[in-house]
Amino acid sequence: MIDLSNMKAPGWSRLVADLAAPAPDDRIFLARLLGVLGQVSTARQGVLHTIASAPKGERPDEPTPDVEPKAVLVWPIAPETAAAIDRGLTFDVGVPDAQVERAPDARNAARRAAMTRQVQVFGLENADLLYDGASNKGYLIAVPILGAMSGESAAGPVAAVVTLLTDGRSRQALQTTLALLEVLAGYVHTHAAMQQLRRTRAASASLDLASRLISSINQAPSFKGAAIQLVNDLSRQLAAERVAFAWVDGWSARGDSQPGRLRSHVLAITDTENVDRRMIAVQKLEAAMDECLDQEQPILYPPPPAQGAGADVLLSQAVVHAHRELAAADARLKVTSLPIRVDDRVIGVVTIETTQAGTVELSTLELLQAAMDLVAPVLRVRYNDDRWLHERAYDSMLKAGAWLVGSKHTLWKLAGIAIVVATLSAIFIRIPYRVGAPMSLEPREPRTISVPFDGVLRALGPGIEPGATVTAGDVLAEMDTTELVLNSLDAQAQLTEASKRADEALKKNELAEAQQAQAKADQAKAKLDLYTDRMSRAKLRSPIAGKVIAGDVKDRVGSTVQIGQAIFQIADLSDMVVNIKVDDRDISFIKEGMNGEFTTKADPAREFPFVVEKIVPLSQAKDGTNSFVIRAKLEQSAAWFRPGMEGIAKFNTEKRSLAWIAGRRVVDQLRLWLWW
Repeated sequence: MIDLSNMKAPGWSRLVADLAAPAPDDRIFLARLLGVLGQVSTARQGVLHTIASAPKGERPDEPTPDVEPKAVLVWPIAPETAAAIDRGLTFDVGVPDAQVERAPDARNAARRAAMTRQVQVFGLENADLLYDGASNKGYLIAVPILGAMSGESAAGPVAAVVTLLTDGRSRQALQTTLALLEVLAGYVHTHAAMQQLRRTRAASASLDLASRLISSINQAPSFKGAAIQLVNDLSRQLAAERVAFAWVDGWSARGDSQPGRLRSHVLAITDTENVDRRMIAVQKLEAAMDECLDQEQPILYPPPPAQGAGADVLLSQAVVHAHRELAAADARLKVTSLPIRVDDRVIGVVTIETTQAGTVELSTLELLQAAMDLVAPVLRVRYNDDRWLHERAYDSMLKAGAWLVGSKHTLWKLAGIAIVVATLSAIFIRIPYRVGAPMSLEPREPRTISVPFDGVLRALGPGIEPGATVTAGDVLAEMDTTELVLNSLDAQAQLTEASKRADEALKKNELAEAQQAQAKADQAKAKLDLYTDRMSRAKLRSPIAGKVIAGDVKDRVGSTVQIGQAIFQIADLSDMVVNIKVDDRDISFIKEGMNGEFTTKADPAREFPFVVEKIVPLSQAKDGTNSFVIRAKLEQSAAWFRPGMEGIAKFNTEKRSLAWIAGRRVVDQLRLWLWW
């Protein structure tokens, strides 16, 4: 019994202190609240009902219709039930109606209190709301718990209702009890505020630790430097003996790797610049990190108990064989491994080793995991910044492809789509088949100037050199005629003497001697004509207007040259043709009048059109292949065109499918091999 007349009574103070004490979670607080309300009201039985799937009204103060209470806990609480709650028992399993006195009435009372959001009192005689009479059989009091769950306000939905089965009492005593019940039920807001404060403090601590780590990571020059900075700062902040950081091999920015095939790779250890993976200690670290990676959850060693204070069922059931092996060297050593996640994928693992007294608290583990979750995106950015550009482009392509075809087997799906599209395109898309061949530019009518007779090259014409512009009749060079002049004078003298002798013989009627003298005169005349002709051709003149494209003979002036030796070549560069050497495998596609384009090595970015004028019917054999010369007319010229320029020409033949174009040569070669 609680003395309700004295608020300073020890029993009352104990109950208030029990409600005001911090509770680990909502379950334990609701169990405490049920016990306190049952003791204050001196109830025979108290029942905690949760309001399952209570729909909200349009306004916060609007009653919620069609609520369904569910009995989850009965007071007085059995010792085994209290122990189960301490071990983590949830309220998912309801209490059978057989354990609840007047279960239908209690359920109706809880529904009424949830709908009206006010304390309701029902007489056990007629189950009507009672404020104007007394009930000798007792009362059923329903107390709504407003905002019982942490984070909810008093204006939120009713999360639970406590029904109390009491004995009969006076009206004044009943009113006093109701007032105290309402006051005590209000402690739920104190609990919610304390829970929110605890979460705020934990979040602030995590944010502070993450801010420190991120600041130091961003100051590192590289990803490896960021990893070293991370482990050193964590070791200093936590006063740990050793902290190791591992990156997951095979992880990429897109994160599409299969977790089962990944393995951790130690990048940094506290106060260690270079990590040798051949060391036994490093191999044990990687084994422990792989254990955390495979289970994708934090791991503590020694693991926490499954029941009692500091219990955690999930962590207690984790596989810790590699962690036990890592800690075998020191009985005081405690090992904690935390996964580093980005987008629900583990990209790294942090392992912390400490010999501090006591166990690692779960709150500390939650703080560290929250800090790692904040640090993880920064580590991913630093990792991507250190990767090659083509790797980042590849991952970006797959990330975009995952949006199109899904995140599983993205590469294979994209490859399949690409193959299908390429196959259909190769079959149905038709383009002109462009036959390619090497080409060169040549003048249409070049002129070669050669030496007219053996002699000495006396001089060159003014300004005559390769590249010089000449007109028809310009003197290009001059031969030395000194010897020719002397020979012509000698021939002239011989001619005069022979003519006189022939005349004298005729006067004497010596016919035979006259014929002999005339023959010598004719011979001298022929020599004179020869020398005269050579002297007339001693000046080499340009037959056409154009440019000197060959003939740098300045060093030959004054030296002997031979007849027929070419010393100059002149061409009209305004009229040039394209000489194309087409392989005999492609000559069947070429026809006169066909058009095409060519580009030169001098300016590959520009294309120039041409039209086929003539196909030389005789092939030329060179380097084991046969080719035919195609002469084509330029449709467009350029001022910088020069004879001898080379490039590639393309003929525009009939339209063919891409598959035919790609496989033509292979098919033709197979036909030759298999022909019989």
